[in-house]
Amino acid sequence: MKLTEVKSLLSDLRGLSAEELETREAALKKELFDLRFQAAAGRLENTHKLDEVKKSIARVKTVQAEKAKA
Repeated sequence: MKLTEVKSLLSDLRGLSAEELETREAALKKELFDLRFQAAAGRLENTHKLDEVKKSIARVKTVQAEKAKA
């Protein structure tokens, strides 16, 4: 992701409620599980997608921690 994409994603995440963030995290974790399953089966074509999803989960968790701290 480019820096501008990351900044826009973070601003979008900060605008979500706690429940919406939990939903987004659950969806990303399911996507990560599916990607890992595809990689194990040898059917994953875009291996960089794994890293992107992991980083997106970390961003969601960071915003959740910011909201919990405030």
